Amino acid sequence: MIEIFLSKDEYEYDIHSLIKAFYQGEQVNILKTVPAAAEPGGLQMFIDLGEQIIRLRAVKNKEELYKKTDTVPADGKKNYRNHLKRMLYGCLSHITGKKLPWGTLTGVRPTKIAFEKLERGIGEEDIKVYMKEQYLCSGEKTNLSLQVAGREITLLQELDYRNGYSIYIGIPFCPSTCLYCSFTSYSLEKSKGLVEQYLCVLFQEITYAGTCYPDKKLSTVYLGGGTPTTLTALQLDRLLTHIRNTFDFSYVMEYTVEAGRPDSITAEKLKVLKDHGVTRISINPQSMKQQTLDVIGRQHTVGQVVEAFYTARETGHENINMDVIIGLPGERKEDVAYTLKEIDKLKPDSLTVHTLAVKRAARLNTQKENYQDMAPTDTLEMFKLTSDYAKEAGYLPYYLYRQKNMADNLENIGYAKFGKEGLYNILIMEEKQTILALGAGALSKFVFQEENRIERVENVKSLKDYIGRIDEMIKRKHNFLQDNS
Repeated sequence: MIEIFLSKDEYEYDIHSLIKAFYQGEQVNILKTVPAAAEPGGLQMFIDLGEQIIRLRAVKNKEELYKKTDTVPADGKKNYRNHLKRMLYGCLSHITGKKLPWGTLTGVRPTKIAFEKLERGIGEEDIKVYMKEQYLCSGEKTNLSLQVAGREITLLQELDYRNGYSIYIGIPFCPSTCLYCSFTSYSLEKSKGLVEQYLCVLFQEITYAGTCYPDKKLSTVYLGGGTPTTLTALQLDRLLTHIRNTFDFSYVMEYTVEAGRPDSITAEKLKVLKDHGVTRISINPQSMKQQTLDVIGRQHTVGQVVEAFYTARETGHENINMDVIIGLPGERKEDVAYTLKEIDKLKPDSLTVHTLAVKRAARLNTQKENYQDMAPTDTLEMFKLTSDYAKEAGYLPYYLYRQKNMADNLENIGYAKFGKEGLYNILIMEEKQTILALGAGALSKFVFQEENRIERVENVKSLKDYIGRIDEMIKRKHNFLQDNS
């Protein structure tokens, strides 16, 4: 256990996040009072936040490991926070002997800094200096940020995102629940009787959404989940027909449906997607090692991944993404190399590499005692394999984000062949456009460009609550839009 004694109720989240990046899997408690005795073997840190002076001290087993006092220039809260995080980073790096590739950056969108500075016309060399001095970010990650941000800016210039909006529609059903999953999703086996009820009320919310922005252009549409292709071909057809009948697709540049689980895909469903003008789909193996698929509860075979991919090509799908996850239980670097070799035979149009992040509600966390002996030890090497492969195979990085508790403080990154990028992914990550989100657990983000303001309106996560409270979900959006018109 790590105990942090903080003199003020400030910067708790920043401190907690940075310590967890160094000490993954450790319990970190932030306290206001110093106990009479420390826990044996535990690390204690004392952080005194003065107006212009920060004092930091680390102790373990009564031995002082680190001590520093710094004067902070009086130039705003943001700079104070950054100074504090650099001090804390220095302490943690000294104690552990580690350096984090992203330095003090612990947020979801580390590329946002590079993006905003490039937008303002600041040169790359100046950005590199800023990232190093302010955030202790490695040269490798700074260069990656600049590459991703540059590609994002180019792609967004082709899209009138300021005068548009996008739609997200969640289908919270899956063939089974994966070991690492914490999304709003329900096993079809247990929830099959609710699918029709869900679609009925979802249609109501879609109909309402069609009235929200009569003067804005719809830019992208994204069906996620869950797994939308868990629906039958007939249900998919009804849903996509209702979407087409509700929204003006004249300006839509991308229409994506996640067909993530190969065991949910049929030729009939793929034809429905194609007939309704879907331009991009995902078929996600996560791993091409059968033993891993069995452990994580995917309930499909490697053969089904290959079959689903070729069937999608045969039905005319020309933009197919595939997801892989590094750091899965029991996997080693050799397994990731094998997965990449098998994926290379298929030649998907884009490849999204996720670093495993163990979420609180996932079975991988709630039942972690069952998987302690299967934790990966070479995640950094796995990640390098994927980035090297992407470069050699001609994939360009185009969006990037991070999550809490990611192995080795890494990131999730999307690679794509030129012209095959996922525009919705950029819009949601860079928060440049309003995303009207529909369905159970959906989170709408309303972006007010001139005010540099983002507001969120969420739907309930529970499937039964969403079905029973659909009028309330619609009213939430209605009231928000009225108050902000």
